[in-house]
Amino acid sequence: MRPVSDETLQGIGFGLGERAVFATDPARSRGRFYDESRSRTRTEFQRDRDRIIHSTAFRRLKHKTQVFFSHEGDHYRTRLTHTIEVSQIARALARAFRLDEDLAEAVALVHDFGHTPFGHTGEDVLDECMGGFGGFDHNAQALRVVTKLERRYAEFDGLNLTWETLEGLVKHNGPLLDAATGQGTHGPVPGTILNYCALHDLEIDRYAGLEAQLAAISDDIAYNTHDIDDGLRAGLLTFDMLREGALPREILEEVDSRYPGLDENRRGHETTRRLITRMVEDVIGQTRLNLEAIRPASVQDVYGAGRTLATFSPEMAALEKELKSFMFANMYRHPSVMRVRAQAEDIVRDLFAAFMAQPERMGGIWAAQLPQLDEPALARRVADYLAGMTDTFAQAEHRRLFDRTPELL
Repeated sequence: MRPVSDETLQGIGFGLGERAVFATDPARSRGRFYDESRSRTRTEFQRDRDRIIHSTAFRRLKHKTQVFFSHEGDHYRTRLTHTIEVSQIARALARAFRLDEDLAEAVALVHDFGHTPFGHTGEDVLDECMGGFGGFDHNAQALRVVTKLERRYAEFDGLNLTWETLEGLVKHNGPLLDAATGQGTHGPVPGTILNYCALHDLEIDRYAGLEAQLAAISDDIAYNTHDIDDGLRAGLLTFDMLREGALPREILEEVDSRYPGLDENRRGHETTRRLITRMVEDVIGQTRLNLEAIRPASVQDVYGAGRTLATFSPEMAALEKELKSFMFANMYRHPSVMRVRAQAEDIVRDLFAAFMAQPERMGGIWAAQLPQLDEPALARRVADYLAGMTDTFAQAEHRRLFDRTPELL
Protein backbone atom coordinates (compact mmCIF):
# COMPACT_ATOMS: atom_id res chain seq x y z
CA MET A 1 0.00 0.00 0.00
CA ARG A 2 1.38 3.40 -1.00
CA PRO A 3 1.07 6.54 1.12
CA VAL A 4 -1.50 9.09 -0.03
CA SER A 5 -0.06 11.37 -2.69
CA ASP A 6 0.32 15.13 -2.34
CA GLU A 7 -2.22 15.57 -5.13
CA THR A 8 -4.81 13.60 -3.20
CA LEU A 9 -4.26 15.72 -0.12
CA GLN A 10 -5.09 18.83 -2.10
CA GLY A 11 -8.62 19.71 -3.05
CA ILE A 12 -11.52 20.82 -0.94
CA GLY A 13 -9.82 23.77 0.75
CA PHE A 14 -7.15 21.67 2.44
CA GLY A 15 -6.52 23.69 5.58
CA LEU A 16 -6.68 27.07 3.83
CA GLY A 17 -8.95 30.09 3.81
CA GLU A 18 -12.29 30.72 5.47
CA ARG A 19 -14.54 28.12 7.08
CA ALA A 20 -15.88 25.56 4.62
CA VAL A 21 -19.51 25.95 3.58
CA PHE A 22 -20.31 22.52 5.07
CA ALA A 23 -18.66 23.30 8.42
CA THR A 24 -20.71 23.73 11.58
CA ASP A 25 -20.93 27.45 12.32
CA PRO A 26 -20.87 28.33 16.04
CA ALA A 27 -22.65 31.60 15.30
CA ARG A 28 -25.60 29.55 14.03
CA SER A 29 -25.67 27.03 16.84
CA ARG A 30 -29.09 25.63 17.71
CA GLY A 31 -28.36 26.69 21.24
CA ARG A 32 -28.54 25.02 24.62
CA PHE A 33 -31.31 23.29 26.56
CA TYR A 34 -31.22 26.14 29.08
CA ASP A 35 -30.93 29.54 27.47
CA GLU A 36 -27.78 31.46 28.29
CA SER A 37 -26.41 34.75 27.12
CA ARG A 38 -23.53 34.34 24.69
CA SER A 39 -19.94 34.89 25.69
CA ARG A 40 -18.23 38.11 24.65
CA THR A 41 -14.87 36.38 24.28
CA ARG A 42 -15.51 32.78 23.13
CA THR A 43 -17.58 31.01 20.51
CA GLU A 44 -20.28 28.59 21.63
CA PHE A 45 -18.13 25.58 20.84
CA GLN A 46 -15.11 27.03 22.63
CA ARG A 47 -17.31 27.36 25.72
CA ASP A 48 -18.35 23.72 25.36
CA ARG A 49 -14.75 22.60 25.12
CA ASP A 50 -13.78 24.62 28.18
CA ARG A 51 -16.71 23.30 30.23
CA ILE A 52 -15.76 19.75 29.34
CA ILE A 53 -12.12 20.26 30.36
CA HIS A 54 -13.08 21.84 33.69
CA SER A 55 -15.59 19.11 34.58
CA THR A 56 -15.19 16.49 37.29
CA ALA A 57 -15.82 13.75 34.73
CA PHE A 58 -12.82 14.90 32.69
CA ARG A 59 -10.48 14.75 35.69
CA ARG A 60 -11.69 11.26 36.55
CA LEU A 61 -10.44 9.99 33.20
CA LYS A 62 -6.91 10.23 34.63
CA HIS A 63 -7.51 7.12 36.75
CA LYS A 64 -9.72 5.12 34.41
CA THR A 65 -8.33 2.19 32.46
CA GLN A 66 -7.65 2.26 28.74
CA VAL A 67 -6.13 -1.25 28.44
CA PHE A 68 -3.64 -1.57 31.32
CA PHE A 69 -4.61 -0.93 34.92
CA SER A 70 -2.95 1.82 36.95
CA HIS A 71 -0.67 -0.48 38.95
CA GLU A 72 1.09 -1.66 35.80
CA GLY A 73 3.06 1.54 35.24
CA ASP A 74 2.88 5.29 34.81
CA HIS A 75 3.77 5.19 31.12
CA TYR A 76 0.68 3.32 29.91
CA ARG A 77 -2.26 5.21 28.54
CA THR A 78 -5.31 6.03 30.61
CA ARG A 79 -8.68 7.25 29.40
CA LEU A 80 -7.39 10.79 29.88
CA THR A 81 -4.21 10.47 27.82
CA HIS A 82 -6.14 8.55 25.16
CA THR A 83 -8.76 11.33 25.07
CA ILE A 84 -6.10 14.02 24.64
CA GLU A 85 -4.53 12.05 21.79
CA VAL A 86 -7.92 11.67 20.09
CA SER A 87 -8.58 15.40 20.40
CA GLN A 88 -5.22 16.24 18.79
CA ILE A 89 -5.97 14.05 15.77
CA ALA A 90 -9.53 15.39 15.54
CA ARG A 91 -8.30 18.99 15.50
CA ALA A 92 -5.77 18.19 12.78
CA LEU A 93 -8.41 16.54 10.61
CA ALA A 94 -10.91 19.35 11.18
CA ARG A 95 -8.26 21.88 10.20
CA ALA A 96 -7.58 20.00 6.99
CA PHE A 97 -11.17 20.54 5.87
CA ARG A 98 -11.61 24.05 7.30
CA LEU A 99 -14.18 22.87 9.83
CA ASP A 100 -14.78 24.11 13.36
CA GLU A 101 -11.77 22.75 15.25
CA ASP A 102 -13.26 23.61 18.65
CA LEU A 103 -16.36 21.50 18.01
CA ALA A 104 -14.27 18.56 16.80
CA GLU A 105 -12.11 18.89 19.90
CA ALA A 106 -15.11 19.15 22.22
CA VAL A 107 -16.67 15.95 20.85
CA ALA A 108 -13.32 14.16 21.12
CA LEU A 109 -12.78 15.32 24.70
CA VAL A 110 -16.23 14.23 25.88
CA HIS A 111 -16.55 10.96 23.98
CA ASP A 112 -15.35 8.72 26.86
CA PHE A 113 -17.18 10.42 29.74
CA GLY A 114 -19.54 7.48 30.17
CA HIS A 115 -16.90 4.81 30.56
CA THR A 116 -16.82 2.83 33.78
CA PRO A 117 -13.77 1.90 35.83
CA PHE A 118 -11.76 -0.99 34.41
CA GLY A 119 -12.46 -0.19 30.76
CA HIS A 120 -14.88 -2.23 28.71
CA THR A 121 -14.78 -4.93 31.38
CA GLY A 122 -16.59 -2.64 33.80
CA GLU A 123 -19.11 -1.65 31.14
CA ASP A 124 -19.91 -5.27 30.27
CA VAL A 125 -20.48 -6.21 33.91
CA LEU A 126 -22.56 -3.13 34.64
CA ASP A 127 -24.69 -3.82 31.56
CA GLU A 128 -25.22 -7.35 32.85
CA CYS A 129 -26.18 -6.07 36.32
CA MET A 130 -28.57 -3.55 34.77
CA GLY A 131 -30.15 -6.18 32.51
CA GLY A 132 -33.56 -5.85 34.14
CA PHE A 133 -33.38 -2.07 34.45
CA GLY A 134 -32.68 -0.80 30.94
CA GLY A 135 -29.07 -1.92 30.59
CA PHE A 136 -25.94 0.21 30.53
CA ASP A 137 -24.35 1.91 27.52
CA HIS A 138 -21.32 4.19 27.81
CA ASN A 139 -22.57 6.64 25.16
CA ALA A 140 -25.90 7.00 26.94
CA GLN A 141 -24.06 7.37 30.24
CA ALA A 142 -21.92 10.16 28.78
CA LEU A 143 -25.15 11.96 27.90
CA ARG A 144 -26.37 11.51 31.49
CA VAL A 145 -23.11 12.93 32.78
CA VAL A 146 -23.22 16.12 30.71
CA THR A 147 -26.98 16.73 31.01
CA LYS A 148 -27.69 15.60 34.57
CA LEU A 149 -24.90 14.25 36.78
CA GLU A 150 -22.34 17.07 36.66
CA ARG A 151 -23.29 19.57 39.36
CA ARG A 152 -21.28 22.75 38.85
CA TYR A 153 -23.64 25.52 37.86
CA ALA A 154 -26.11 27.51 39.93
CA GLU A 155 -28.92 27.45 37.35
CA PHE A 156 -28.89 23.91 35.94
CA ASP A 157 -27.62 20.36 36.29
CA GLY A 158 -25.09 19.08 33.77
CA LEU A 159 -22.87 21.23 31.57
CA ASN A 160 -25.63 22.65 29.34
CA LEU A 161 -23.63 21.98 26.17
CA THR A 162 -24.80 23.10 22.75
CA TRP A 163 -27.07 20.97 20.59
CA GLU A 164 -24.21 20.36 18.18
CA THR A 165 -21.85 18.97 20.81
CA LEU A 166 -24.58 16.77 22.28
CA GLU A 167 -25.61 15.36 18.91
CA GLY A 168 -21.96 14.73 18.12
CA LEU A 169 -21.54 12.89 21.42
CA VAL A 170 -24.60 10.70 20.91
CA LYS A 171 -24.27 9.83 17.22
CA HIS A 172 -20.63 10.35 16.24
CA ASN A 173 -20.66 6.72 15.11
CA GLY A 174 -23.74 7.24 12.95
CA PRO A 175 -27.54 7.45 13.35
CA LEU A 176 -29.10 5.47 16.18
CA LEU A 177 -32.45 5.07 14.41
CA ASP A 178 -33.18 3.97 10.86
CA ALA A 179 -35.15 6.83 9.31
CA ALA A 180 -37.23 4.46 7.15
CA THR A 181 -38.15 1.83 9.75
CA GLY A 182 -37.79 3.67 13.04
CA GLN A 183 -35.79 0.72 14.36
CA GLY A 184 -32.49 1.02 16.17
CA THR A 185 -29.50 0.73 13.85
CA HIS A 186 -27.48 -1.19 16.46
CA GLY A 187 -30.23 -2.67 18.59
CA PRO A 188 -32.62 -0.84 20.92
CA VAL A 189 -31.78 2.79 21.58
CA PRO A 190 -30.97 3.32 25.29
CA GLY A 191 -33.83 4.85 27.23
CA THR A 192 -31.59 7.64 28.48
CA ILE A 193 -31.12 8.89 24.93
CA LEU A 194 -34.78 8.48 23.94
CA ASN A 195 -35.95 10.29 27.07
CA TYR A 196 -33.57 13.17 26.48
CA CYS A 197 -34.53 13.44 22.82
CA ALA A 198 -38.19 13.71 23.82
CA LEU A 199 -37.24 17.00 25.49
CA HIS A 200 -34.42 18.14 23.20
CA ASP A 201 -34.48 16.37 19.84
CA LEU A 202 -30.99 15.37 18.76
CA GLU A 203 -32.31 13.94 15.47
CA ILE A 204 -30.85 10.50 16.07
CA ASP A 205 -32.10 9.25 12.69
CA ARG A 206 -29.68 11.56 10.87
CA TYR A 207 -25.90 11.72 10.61
CA ALA A 208 -23.79 14.00 12.78
CA GLY A 209 -21.81 16.92 11.43
CA LEU A 210 -18.42 16.30 9.87
CA GLU A 211 -16.59 17.52 12.98
CA ALA A 212 -18.15 14.73 15.05
CA GLN A 213 -17.53 12.16 12.32
CA LEU A 214 -13.85 13.09 12.27
CA ALA A 215 -13.70 12.86 16.07
CA ALA A 216 -15.06 9.31 15.81
CA ILE A 217 -12.51 8.13 13.27
CA SER A 218 -9.78 9.89 15.28
CA ASP A 219 -10.72 7.59 18.15
CA ASP A 220 -10.14 4.57 15.91
CA ILE A 221 -6.79 5.91 14.75
CA ALA A 222 -5.63 6.71 18.29
CA TYR A 223 -6.43 3.41 19.92
CA ASN A 224 -5.33 1.28 16.96
CA THR A 225 -1.90 2.85 16.97
CA HIS A 226 -1.24 3.80 20.58
CA ASP A 227 -2.39 0.44 21.90
CA ILE A 228 0.39 -1.06 19.76
CA ASP A 229 2.84 1.25 21.54
CA ASP A 230 1.53 0.14 24.96
CA GLY A 231 1.52 -3.51 23.88
CA LEU A 232 5.17 -3.33 22.84
CA ARG A 233 6.07 -1.61 26.11
CA ALA A 234 4.25 -4.32 28.11
CA GLY A 235 5.90 -7.14 26.20
CA LEU A 236 2.56 -8.53 25.01
CA LEU A 237 3.45 -7.65 21.43
CA THR A 238 6.73 -8.03 19.57
CA PHE A 239 7.94 -6.60 16.30
CA ASP A 240 7.92 -10.10 14.81
CA MET A 241 4.25 -10.41 15.78
CA LEU A 242 3.46 -7.06 14.16
CA ARG A 243 4.87 -8.35 10.89
CA GLU A 244 1.87 -10.70 10.70
CA GLY A 245 -0.27 -7.72 9.64
CA ALA A 246 0.08 -6.13 6.22
CA LEU A 247 -0.02 -2.50 7.39
CA PRO A 248 2.35 -2.70 10.39
CA ARG A 249 4.69 -4.93 8.34
CA GLU A 250 4.93 -2.28 5.63
CA ILE A 251 5.55 0.46 8.19
CA LEU A 252 8.20 -1.61 9.95
CA GLU A 253 9.99 -2.23 6.66
CA GLU A 254 10.07 1.54 6.07
CA VAL A 255 11.50 2.18 9.53
CA ASP A 256 14.10 -0.60 9.37
CA SER A 257 15.18 0.40 5.89
CA ARG A 258 15.71 4.03 6.85
CA TYR A 259 17.05 3.45 10.38
CA PRO A 260 18.87 0.09 10.48
CA GLY A 261 19.90 -0.91 13.98
CA LEU A 262 17.54 1.54 15.68
CA ASP A 263 17.01 0.72 19.37
CA GLU A 264 13.68 -0.95 20.15
CA ASN A 265 12.18 1.99 22.05
CA ARG A 266 12.72 4.43 19.18
CA ARG A 267 11.76 1.75 16.68
CA GLY A 268 8.40 1.35 18.38
CA HIS A 269 7.69 5.08 18.53
CA GLU A 270 8.76 5.58 14.92
CA THR A 271 6.43 2.78 13.85
CA THR A 272 3.53 4.21 15.82
CA ARG A 273 3.86 7.74 14.52
CA ARG A 274 4.12 6.54 10.92
CA LEU A 275 0.99 4.44 11.40
CA ILE A 276 -0.86 7.52 12.62
CA THR A 277 0.36 9.58 9.68
CA ARG A 278 -0.63 6.89 7.19
CA MET A 279 -4.14 6.60 8.63
CA VAL A 280 -4.66 10.35 8.93
CA GLU A 281 -3.58 10.96 5.34
CA ASP A 282 -5.84 8.15 4.17
CA VAL A 283 -8.85 9.67 5.96
CA ILE A 284 -8.11 13.06 4.43
CA GLY A 285 -7.81 11.60 0.95
CA GLN A 286 -10.93 9.43 1.15
CA THR A 287 -13.07 12.04 2.92
CA ARG A 288 -12.13 14.52 0.22
CA LEU A 289 -13.41 12.06 -2.41
CA ASN A 290 -16.60 11.47 -0.41
CA LEU A 291 -17.24 15.20 -0.19
CA GLU A 292 -16.59 15.68 -3.88
CA ALA A 293 -19.18 13.01 -4.63
CA ILE A 294 -22.03 14.89 -2.93
CA ARG A 295 -20.72 18.49 -2.95
CA PRO A 296 -22.40 19.57 0.31
CA ALA A 297 -23.37 23.24 0.33
CA SER A 298 -24.15 23.38 4.05
CA VAL A 299 -23.94 21.38 7.25
CA GLN A 300 -27.54 20.33 6.60
CA ASP A 301 -26.32 18.47 3.51
CA VAL A 302 -23.88 16.58 5.75
CA TYR A 303 -26.68 15.69 8.18
CA GLY A 304 -28.79 14.40 5.32
CA ALA A 305 -26.06 12.73 3.27
CA GLY A 306 -27.36 9.27 4.09
CA ARG A 307 -23.87 7.96 4.82
CA THR A 308 -20.75 8.65 6.83
CA LEU A 309 -18.45 11.01 4.96
CA ALA A 310 -15.38 10.78 7.19
CA THR A 311 -14.05 7.33 6.34
CA PHE A 312 -10.99 5.29 5.54
CA SER A 313 -10.48 4.24 1.95
CA PRO A 314 -11.78 0.70 1.23
CA GLU A 315 -8.19 -0.57 1.21
CA MET A 316 -7.32 1.08 4.53
CA ALA A 317 -10.63 -0.03 6.05
CA ALA A 318 -9.71 -3.64 5.29
CA LEU A 319 -6.23 -3.17 6.77
CA GLU A 320 -7.67 -1.47 9.85
CA LYS A 321 -10.13 -4.33 10.36
CA GLU A 322 -7.26 -6.79 10.11
CA LEU A 323 -5.28 -4.76 12.64
CA LYS A 324 -8.20 -4.75 15.10
CA SER A 325 -8.52 -8.52 14.81
CA PHE A 326 -4.80 -8.88 15.45
CA MET A 327 -5.00 -6.66 18.54
CA PHE A 328 -7.97 -8.56 19.97
CA ALA A 329 -6.30 -11.92 19.47
CA ASN A 330 -2.85 -10.95 20.73
CA MET A 331 -3.37 -8.15 23.24
CA TYR A 332 -6.93 -7.48 24.40
CA ARG A 333 -7.50 -11.21 24.92
CA HIS A 334 -4.00 -11.99 26.18
CA PRO A 335 -4.17 -14.36 29.19
CA SER A 336 -2.54 -11.84 31.53
CA VAL A 337 -5.02 -9.14 30.51
CA MET A 338 -7.98 -11.52 30.78
CA ARG A 339 -6.90 -12.65 34.24
CA VAL A 340 -6.90 -9.10 35.56
CA ARG A 341 -10.20 -8.37 33.84
CA ALA A 342 -11.82 -11.33 35.57
CA GLN A 343 -10.74 -9.85 38.91
CA ALA A 344 -12.09 -6.44 37.90
CA GLU A 345 -15.42 -8.06 36.99
CA ASP A 346 -15.70 -9.38 40.54
CA ILE A 347 -15.14 -5.89 41.98
CA VAL A 348 -17.86 -4.24 39.89
CA ARG A 349 -20.34 -7.10 40.42
CA ASP A 350 -19.74 -7.12 44.18
CA LEU A 351 -20.16 -3.35 44.47
CA PHE A 352 -23.39 -3.32 42.49
CA ALA A 353 -24.91 -6.04 44.67
CA ALA A 354 -23.73 -4.38 47.88
CA PHE A 355 -25.16 -0.96 47.02
CA MET A 356 -28.46 -2.42 45.82
CA ALA A 357 -28.79 -4.24 49.14
CA GLN A 358 -27.67 -1.27 51.27
CA PRO A 359 -27.83 1.88 49.10
CA GLU A 360 -27.24 4.14 52.10
CA ARG A 361 -23.64 2.93 52.05
CA MET A 362 -23.02 5.02 48.93
CA GLY A 363 -23.16 8.08 51.17
CA GLY A 364 -23.41 11.77 50.27
CA ILE A 365 -25.84 12.90 47.58
CA TRP A 366 -26.05 9.32 46.32
CA ALA A 367 -27.79 8.23 49.51
CA ALA A 368 -30.31 11.09 49.45
CA GLN A 369 -34.09 10.43 49.18
CA LEU A 370 -33.62 6.67 48.92
CA PRO A 371 -37.11 5.74 50.20
CA GLN A 372 -38.62 7.59 47.23
CA LEU A 373 -36.85 5.43 44.67
CA ASP A 374 -38.39 2.32 43.14
CA GLU A 375 -36.08 -0.54 42.21
CA PRO A 376 -35.32 0.61 38.61
CA ALA A 377 -34.57 4.15 39.80
CA LEU A 378 -32.35 2.80 42.57
CA ALA A 379 -30.49 0.56 40.12
CA ARG A 380 -29.86 3.52 37.83
CA ARG A 381 -28.52 5.56 40.74
CA VAL A 382 -26.18 2.74 41.71
CA ALA A 383 -25.05 2.47 38.07
CA ASP A 384 -24.41 6.22 37.97
CA TYR A 385 -22.34 5.97 41.14
CA LEU A 386 -20.33 3.00 39.89
CA ALA A 387 -19.80 4.40 36.39
CA GLY A 388 -18.35 7.59 37.83
CA MET A 389 -15.74 5.74 39.86
CA THR A 390 -12.10 5.61 38.90
CA ASP A 391 -10.27 2.29 39.03
CA THR A 392 -8.58 3.27 42.28
CA PHE A 393 -11.77 4.48 43.96
CA ALA A 394 -13.65 1.31 42.96
CA GLN A 395 -10.93 -0.77 44.59
CA ALA A 396 -11.01 1.44 47.70
CA GLU A 397 -14.79 1.12 47.97
CA HIS A 398 -14.51 -2.65 47.63
CA ARG A 399 -11.93 -2.75 50.43
CA ARG A 400 -14.27 -0.67 52.59
CA LEU A 401 -17.16 -3.08 52.11
CA PHE A 402 -15.49 -6.48 51.80
CA ASP A 403 -12.86 -8.45 53.70
CA ARG A 404 -10.92 -9.37 50.57
CA THR A 405 -10.34 -7.31 47.42
CA PRO A 406 -8.58 -8.59 44.26
CA GLU A 407 -5.23 -6.90 43.73
CA LEU A 408 -5.60 -6.89 39.91
CA LEU A 409 -2.25 -8.57 39.32
